[in-house]
Amino acid sequence: MKLIETHAHLYSEQFKLDRTEALHRAVAAGVDTILLPNIDRRSIDAMLELEANFPQTCHAMMGLHPCSVGPDFEQEIQLLEDWLARRPFVAVGECGIDLYWDKTYLPQQREALRAQLRLAKQYDLPIVLHTRSAFEEAFELVSEAQDGTLRGVFHCFSDGVAEAERIIALGGFKMGIGGVATFKNGGLDQVLPHVGLEHLVLETDCPYLAPVPYRGKRNEPAYLPLVLHRLAALLGQSPEVVAEATTRNAQQLFRL
Repeated sequence: MKLIETHAHLYSEQFKLDRTEALHRAVAAGVDTILLPNIDRRSIDAMLELEANFPQTCHAMMGLHPCSVGPDFEQEIQLLEDWLARRPFVAVGECGIDLYWDKTYLPQQREALRAQLRLAKQYDLPIVLHTRSAFEEAFELVSEAQDGTLRGVFHCFSDGVAEAERIIALGGFKMGIGGVATFKNGGLDQVLPHVGLEHLVLETDCPYLAPVPYRGKRNEPAYLPLVLHRLAALLGQSPEVVAEATTRNAQQLFRL
């Protein structure tokens, strides 16, 4: 089975000592495509270096994470605009709204997301959305921008059936399913059986949110099959069927 990892911060400092080994473990586990979401200007060099070293496997996005949005966010947006004009990327992201840690810069987060939604449409790229403790705020802006051409992923989806139905009704959007699906109290066991496989893609969000039995430890793309098997069990499908469907969904969405 071939799997596509749609969200991995494999360039992060947490992989400093074994980045190449982690990538080889992923490929050995059947994960032969890894998509790299950007954070801000500080992550670009490491992300692009990883992509350059493993161009057949790693593919970079360009975006501004909501937790990196501050009073100078316009400069960050200008930088990512410059990069998008300079070379190809597989998506605009990771971007969105995060109200879990801090609500101070919510107005700036809104403007940064609006700008990145515009860029996604301008460059005909999917947008990868971070919506932690902010589904309503992010969904409002995405819905406002949806003109039939916008597509993307609600990354790290962990909301309810009602939110899943709203995402599906938007058109063009998938839900990224990761380690939370394996958590005993993650809640997705009550949600995913009501969501069609055609609306899902797989991710780890490594180095965060490691699936059971590695919960609390560093996550890595090689753990993606654990998410696959949990999703298959919840949907009552074989792992092969889920692997084929989620891989096809990712290929179509990101045009891989």
